[in-house]
Amino acid sequence: MTSLLIRNGIIIDPSQSLETPGDLLIQDGKIAAIGTDLKAEEAEIFDATNLIVAPGFIDLHVHLREPGFEYKETIESGARAAVAGGFTSVCCMPNTKPINDNSSVTSFIVEKARAAGLANVFPIGAITQGSKGEQLAEIGEMKRAGIVGISDDGKPVCDAQMMRRAMEYAKDFDLPVIDHCEDCCLAPGWAMHEGEYSARLGLKGLSGAAEDLQVSRDIQLADLTGAHVHIAHISTAKSVEFVRQAKRQGLRVTCEITPHHFTLTDAAIYERGYDTNCKMAPPLRSQADLEACLEGLRDGTIDAIATDHAPHHANEKAYEFDQSPNGIIGLETAVSLTLDRLVHRGVISLARMIELLSCNPARLFKLNRGTLQVGAVADVTIFDPQKQIKVDSTRFQSKSRNMPFDGWELTGSPIATVVNGQIVWRQ
Repeated sequence: MTSLLIRNGIIIDPSQSLETPGDLLIQDGKIAAIGTDLKAEEAEIFDATNLIVAPGFIDLHVHLREPGFEYKETIESGARAAVAGGFTSVCCMPNTKPINDNSSVTSFIVEKARAAGLANVFPIGAITQGSKGEQLAEIGEMKRAGIVGISDDGKPVCDAQMMRRAMEYAKDFDLPVIDHCEDCCLAPGWAMHEGEYSARLGLKGLSGAAEDLQVSRDIQLADLTGAHVHIAHISTAKSVEFVRQAKRQGLRVTCEITPHHFTLTDAAIYERGYDTNCKMAPPLRSQADLEACLEGLRDGTIDAIATDHAPHHANEKAYEFDQSPNGIIGLETAVSLTLDRLVHRGVISLARMIELLSCNPARLFKLNRGTLQVGAVADVTIFDPQKQIKVDSTRFQSKSRNMPFDGWELTGSPIATVVNGQIVWRQ
């Protein structure tokens, strides 16, 4: 039996409505006790004075690229970036090569993650075979192999009948349907958000309506089927309001937001001169959209913060703006951005932050994590809300560097990450 005693921390666990100074004892990979002046023979001691001790953070939306795109990221390097960013668990999207649309690919991901021995990795399976939107993937077999949800992320399911069938099957297997909401027909070949700055820059824009239409459709299908629909990387004011109304109706509709969508707007592309590290899908939106997203975080409409960690090689991001691939990395900046831009600016409390990054993600995808209750799996994130940092991508664990926050000075940082009772990373 191995023991870890985290002493003198501020323990915050919204799953138990707990916020108290004290010690946390971990034995044999499980939470053994919470209290003051705890003792344990031969336990490893971690001094958490002035630090927050929270249930392990969970990222519901990452791209680990393996199999097929290992030059961008591997399961091991992505898991290492996760724990360095304070995440004990990640859910990886299926747009690999081959697509994770069958149990063989799912099993491969599970085994590679187990061998890495870092963050827990929960695969997301494809909705359709090859993510082509034509035939349903092997959902039942993938569920048995370990998937925790289904998505064709990056390739929206535009056929409403196909999405209805996917929801009906997913409901039978008790899986969430995670949708990248974008009407494919509204603005093919877009490069950024449609608005003042796309006009100034001469780039083809994508209207917020492309997201709003798909979110509205998915909500209606959730009402029809009774399935759990999870809206990925929500970014527009109307979409947030649609989700708010769906929740009031008691529908099984949830959503997530990325740090870049509550931090930046489309003005950043103009101000930075076509910086491709500001190019993502959905695109950075308007200031009005950002303000609506902040309100959604305040009032509970938005359920989770997820990074949409999307590694790309520097050569690919060096293409002209409209030819560059969408996406940025986010695992190693998310906690600091959330603390700096949300907690310290009074948008949300520390407890709400932990709810968004841990308790809610675990509940939404049924991950048996997100709590410090005695007997629970000992996944713990320890962070310092006051530590001053300067983002330096050259020190990142990810294989890629594509993100717009390099050089930013932020307040708040992860300090240590505990997975299954073991400290797998410390600053």
